[in-house]
Amino acid sequence: MNVQLQSVTNQSTPDRVQFLQRSMDRLQRRIDRLQPQSNRYSWLRALVFGVGVALSALMLYTLGPWYFWGGLLVTLLLFGATVYLHRQVETALQQTINLQGIKRTQLARIALDWTGIPAARFDLPHYDHPFEADLDLVGPRSLHRLLDSTVTQQGSQHLRDWLTGAPPTVAALAARQTLVRELMLRSHFRNKLQLYGHLLMKGNDAWSAARLLAWLQPHTPVQTLRRWVIGLSVLAVINALLFLLYYWNLLGPWWQITLGVYALFYFWHSRTLSHTFEEAKTLEDDIGRLRGVFGHLERYGYQDAPALGALCAPFVTGAQRPSRYLRRISRIVAATGVQGNPVLALLLNTLLPWGLFFAWQLAEWKRAVAADLPQWLAVWYELEAVSALAGYAWLNPQATFPHFADAASPLEPVFTGQGIGHPLLPAEHKVRNDYTINHLGEVTILTGSNMSGKSTFLKALGVNLALAYAGSVVDAQALTTLRFRLFTCIKVSDSVTDGISYFYAEVQRLKALLDALEADAALPLFFAVDEIFRGTNNRERLIGSRAYIRALAGQNGVGLISTHDLELIKLEEEVAGVTNYHFRDDIVAGLMDFDYRLRRGPSPTTNALRIMALEGLPVE
Repeated sequence: MNVQLQSVTNQSTPDRVQFLQRSMDRLQRRIDRLQPQSNRYSWLRALVFGVGVALSALMLYTLGPWYFWGGLLVTLLLFGATVYLHRQVETALQQTINLQGIKRTQLARIALDWTGIPAARFDLPHYDHPFEADLDLVGPRSLHRLLDSTVTQQGSQHLRDWLTGAPPTVAALAARQTLVRELMLRSHFRNKLQLYGHLLMKGNDAWSAARLLAWLQPHTPVQTLRRWVIGLSVLAVINALLFLLYYWNLLGPWWQITLGVYALFYFWHSRTLSHTFEEAKTLEDDIGRLRGVFGHLERYGYQDAPALGALCAPFVTGAQRPSRYLRRISRIVAATGVQGNPVLALLLNTLLPWGLFFAWQLAEWKRAVAADLPQWLAVWYELEAVSALAGYAWLNPQATFPHFADAASPLEPVFTGQGIGHPLLPAEHKVRNDYTINHLGEVTILTGSNMSGKSTFLKALGVNLALAYAGSVVDAQALTTLRFRLFTCIKVSDSVTDGISYFYAEVQRLKALLDALEADAALPLFFAVDEIFRGTNNRERLIGSRAYIRALAGQNGVGLISTHDLELIKLEEEVAGVTNYHFRDDIVAGLMDFDYRLRRGPSPTTNALRIMALEGLPVE
């Protein structure tokens, strides 16, 4: 598998930091320019209104009422124009402030400054998940929180599902990588999508479409309303004809009877009519809040981004674009607004079923939007999740896209990585390592002193595989791998409430791992076990570990087991497929020194007694 992989861009992380800082400085200059303008418009509004009213009143007493009404009309026009211009400035100011906040958050993501990154949407991982909790994929200081730039609850859930789910097909992964590549270099598109999305949020709470989708469920069947509109329209025409015949003295006052019947039927729908305007206005407001996001997706040019264009096709092709529905609901709101004027409403609804007609139109609109909105939202949610991955790739230009193989080949490694790092470690503390697994069935025994880097390395492998299977870039100089199921046993804990000891919890977890390895699954298993059987005594731990590693070797999977039991390193000579790797340490100037470099072979050193002595404990 001779594949040469490059970093996602030719720039470095410092270049990204400088670019973002320059952008923030530019945005701050714009804020400094817009803020005084907004303040001036506030004073101008008050001045126009006050002076205009005063001059109009003066003209009333000096020139007469016509001049008063003319002056008042001019005042209202000038005041309206000032309010419009002020809103334009306020909108630009607020968007600039929000955009600056987005870039400030991006800087925090680069620096792993958790105080500057929005709070985690999901506080706790699923501890019964095969690897979510062990790899810190979800939680306060997790990979999900680092990546999550979404504004919708569903987009955030998409991202979580991609990080913690089973690997998609190679074709699906390639398609998602293509989307990430196209979005990665379109930071303006991603920032605008996030900016418009922030208009939907209340504080830091994610936006959800549940309320809107509930509103779109019609209370009265559309066909029923249609039949009533047709029937009452016919009756209204009969009313008019009978009234005209009566007016021309050609017929008696029969129109009073038909008008009474018309009024009775109309009164029957009074509840529908009373809610039509409020419901239409609410829907216009809710859909209107999506105007920024949907309008952005409609207007964007996708000529150089075919995969992105295909994803966003529901917004740019066909007649069912969101803007069309927005224009239609605006017309319905304007028409039903007459319900607020009792005199005009009575006149219109007496002549024809005005309110009921637009109640029917609103029901038709709701049915049409209810059919198309889920598709628009689904595209938006997926786009948010892909944008989060693309944003991570753009902020980490040293990262690379992994390569996937369809099936294991006896001539190619099933996993090989160069310069593997942990994405949740700051760059200044990160040490990268190379690691290769040649064949299925291999088990690596990882030995080393306390704090030498064993656990971090296990997590780095797992986290990068989770990123790779999500379609993201990985924190490595190059990575080529099969698609694996993941299973880890790293953060085992006891349960006082359930009466489960640490050792028993570990045994249950290891049994679940073995069951997953022996299951009849299409994909092999990649497993990582940290400090196997640490919850029991040395003799039983050694016996149990030997038997367990023998059971793992040669199976449909690969993995690593870290341990302090140096007796286990002998299994390399006894069991085919078992290999030894280690981390080491040194004492420099009386202090522990770790280089966190992965080396072939068993660990030649231990440091437990030295750590005890350095901390002042008695050691024989």
